[in-house]
Amino acid sequence: MSSAPFEMTVSVLPGDIDEQNHVNNTVYLRWVQEVATAHWRAIASPEAQKIIGWVVLRHEIDYKTPAGLGDVIVLRTWVGKATRLTFERFTEIRRNNDGQLLSKARTLWCPINTQTGRPVRVSTEVREQFSS
Repeated sequence: MSSAPFEMTVSVLPGDIDEQNHVNNTVYLRWVQEVATAHWRAIASPEAQKIIGWVVLRHEIDYKTPAGLGDVIVLRTWVGKATRLTFERFTEIRRNNDGQLLSKARTLWCPINTQTGRPVRVSTEVREQFSS
């Protein structure tokens, strides 16, 4: 079971470019986290957002093709397997003008209690919000 994809776009800015004159690998990682956060905020109820935060347990990123200054980038994410203590999330990063796959990632997220910082079980209702 997986969720419907969520998309957002970003533009490559001068600070994203490294000495090889393309987007630095750490920027892709930032984009993976930004689109995951935006997806959570777009779907989860205000009550869930108040009590549940997220920490990364693992990132796997494959870099395919570099992006350059001025490119508009489409970030697409969806939740794969969601258990009570982990959410598997996939992300594709593509250049908008030609659809070229630039990077893909698989991230394992753990829900935490926003007050204590300790892992917290996610209710069936929250998991179902991210399942299609």
